[in-house]
Amino acid sequence: MSQKELKEAFVSNLNGTSLGEVSLGSVLAPLCLMSRGLVLVLYYLGKGVLPFTWKVHLLMDFTFLILPLVLSCTILSDFLQVVILSLAAINTSLLFSVYYRKKHSSSVHSRDVFKNFLQINLETNRIPFVSLFRVLVNVKTAISILAVDFSVFPRRYAKAETYGTGVMDFGVGAYIFANALVCPEARRKEVYVSKISYVAKQLLSVWPLALLGMARLISLKVTGYHEHVTEYGVHWNFFFTLAVVRVVASVILALFPVNRSWFCALIIGGLYQTTLEMTELKSFIIHNSDRMGGFLSANKEGVFSVIGYIAIYLAGVQVGLYVMQARTLVKDWIKAVCNLLLGSFGLFAFLYVCQTFIEPVSRRMANLSFCVWTVAQSLFFLSCFGIADIVLVFSKSLANCTLISSSWNPIKNAKSETLSAEKIRDKMEGFCLIQAVNRNQLLFFLLANIFTGFTNAVVDTVSCNNFHSVCVLLCYMFMNCFIIFILHLKKITAKFW
Repeated sequence: MSQKELKEAFVSNLNGTSLGEVSLGSVLAPLCLMSRGLVLVLYYLGKGVLPFTWKVHLLMDFTFLILPLVLSCTILSDFLQVVILSLAAINTSLLFSVYYRKKHSSSVHSRDVFKNFLQINLETNRIPFVSLFRVLVNVKTAISILAVDFSVFPRRYAKAETYGTGVMDFGVGAYIFANALVCPEARRKEVYVSKISYVAKQLLSVWPLALLGMARLISLKVTGYHEHVTEYGVHWNFFFTLAVVRVVASVILALFPVNRSWFCALIIGGLYQTTLEMTELKSFIIHNSDRMGGFLSANKEGVFSVIGYIAIYLAGVQVGLYVMQARTLVKDWIKAVCNLLLGSFGLFAFLYVCQTFIEPVSRRMANLSFCVWTVAQSLFFLSCFGIADIVLVFSKSLANCTLISSSWNPIKNAKSETLSAEKIRDKMEGFCLIQAVNRNQLLFFLLANIFTGFTNAVVDTVSCNNFHSVCVLLCYMFMNCFIIFILHLKKITAKFW
């Protein structure tokens, strides 16, 4: 068996993991974010000096945010529960340290502390936990697309062949959902005179994705790089999916009210599943191994799964509309996050019905169960970030600290902030790895793909031992982060369309 065939077999015919393990893994990144924020708050209380140099901030963000994610999907994957419980315990201790340090210096009663906290005003010009969701989905995707080629990466985390819920299966759907959260329709940026001109604008805006899709296709065929054909097909890839989903969704949202996008998602997902059940389409996608019957036969997974991804995107638009509603008080955001969490639980219940009476989750077809699971899991992941950010707001309000980047700032009196304090806050944001990835998300994803190909060309990933595998993954992620961080320092945004 050639090296190419060996690598293709290594990522094929897998069955995924349990829904519970995927959900449990979603808690890790918010906990890491809380650890980073609470450590900075405690340092501020003790020293009163922030920020550090950009090198220290880069190293700190990489250590708190990237390192645990790499370890949790490699050498610590079998101890995920222990890792999460340990982090939760550490964060609880850090939060109590902040609370009691503040309480000893203040005579305010505990009940009044929480009552005042609920009435705190938050910045209205940004919603940090939405950006955190989008950035961490991108980061976890970047880790997984290379890690999957190493034996240290659990096979249950990789994409399932036909049915199953792998961590990477969720990553694909979550990437679509993340794009929908901040699309122009979700932000109500209807700036064009007519719907036709708006759709035309969206059609033109996806040319970078189409170009990247063609570049990936050509490079794979020229280099003979290993491919998992049943993932998208012979010629199709995820860049093409992103482009088509964006254009088709724009047309749908131009024809129907944006605030009814949830209904469009339900109709599309339901009709697609009905077609799978009542026609030969399901059999054609799963069992027909003929790749020589034309473009559709060669790329059936990529072409037909677009329908499910459109449903996910429209559902994401509806969630984006809800999250982007104007709220100022902490108590209003707590209610919003609770509603997102309830929505997630409701969809998980619906998923149980779908899997029991229709069919299991299938990323390969992007069936109704996959769409429901993706949205449910995305809402849960988003809610976890919302909870983490509210906890950080509480700690920051206690410490009277507004210098933690990528987090809401408690504003008791917006006019009281001095110009120097605002400059320090801007400097903290400029030294933030999360903001760096957020500035150039598509470029970060592109860099990850390029470095993944390069690493596979120079490293025998399948035979690499665990220690060297983790070292390679950390070096790979550090290079991605370093490049994107330097661009952020220089205030360079790689968007020219």
